[in-house]
Amino acid sequence: MRFGAAVLRSYEDPFAVEEVILSSGPAEGEILVRIAGCGMCRTDLAVRRSAGRSPLPAVLGHEGSGVVVETGGPDTGLAVGDHVVLSFDSCGHCRSCLGAAPAYCDRFAPLNLFGGRPQNAARFTDAAGGALAPRWFGQSSFAAYAVVPARNAVRVDPSLPLALLGPLGCGFLTGAGAVLNSFGAGPGDTVAVFGAGAVGLAAVMAATAAGAVAVAVDRHPERLALAEKLDAVPVHSDSADLPGRIRRLTDGGAQYALDTTGSARLINDALRALRPTGHLGLVARLHTALPLEVGTLDRGRGISHICEGDAVPGLLIPRLTGLWQAGRFPFDQLIRTYPLADINEAERDCEAGLVVKPVLIPHPA
Repeated sequence: MRFGAAVLRSYEDPFAVEEVILSSGPAEGEILVRIAGCGMCRTDLAVRRSAGRSPLPAVLGHEGSGVVVETGGPDTGLAVGDHVVLSFDSCGHCRSCLGAAPAYCDRFAPLNLFGGRPQNAARFTDAAGGALAPRWFGQSSFAAYAVVPARNAVRVDPSLPLALLGPLGCGFLTGAGAVLNSFGAGPGDTVAVFGAGAVGLAAVMAATAAGAVAVAVDRHPERLALAEKLDAVPVHSDSADLPGRIRRLTDGGAQYALDTTGSARLINDALRALRPTGHLGLVARLHTALPLEVGTLDRGRGISHICEGDAVPGLLIPRLTGLWQAGRFPFDQLIRTYPLADINEAERDCEAGLVVKPVLIPHPA
């Protein structure tokens, strides 16, 4: 099977949209999906800064959605024609997976970031027969088709706008899950979100959908305007006495804060903005030591890292689509679509902050 895909051949070069070859169909427990759309996530772009840890050449993309066109055996739980959203890979049998915490799978890094599943890896090549890295996040969905472990796929209502649903598998899942799962925020709670990108704005939408009050902190006026449109209280990140301002807006301090920026200054500000016993969640990967200022963890305040919104995708994704259908999680307002052929333009726009969530369409109408 030959089809188009965006291949990253080096850490410095642009993506090349070229023909790739899949030498065999899905194995047992896998499905073949015709990709309708795939979100571009900053985790995809971070491969360029991975210091050689992510194998290349590779087809990236891990926020795919599409239609099942073939199944590998009778036990996938899916059928040809099903509409699916693709999420992260997990082994399914370690202590974390068995405990409904697949984001903390013992094999999360090798399965998703640094090599994928070794089974049948050689079946995916470029047009000249050169090997491509095993599946990125179990999918490699910057492509017209993807072979995916059925465990990664979540069936969705076929009436939904399929091409736009992919980011529910990672970026939107992470922000919303942090609020709904990790924090368990509800009516009367306050949530301060630092960074109004895709993950942060998903957190804002989830907070307001849950009945909590959301405060959005960012340095870009257009992002703050969008957060305000989504019913958050906007606050510029360079405001004088930022923690004090948030405490005043939240009647003594936020119960929860979510940092999506990885900025040490903002992380310390977030801790100072919490009320006693408040909780700060971090979703950005930190690349240096994090200096915490004296007093930031006093009075029962806590800090933790949150991976993939503590989500079981098969449970959270239907919850988010239901909220969207009810008009309470308008994630489509954050999306701009691009043909897969324009992937480098989408990357430039994403890096420049011109778009919140690019979604690549491999089969333009």
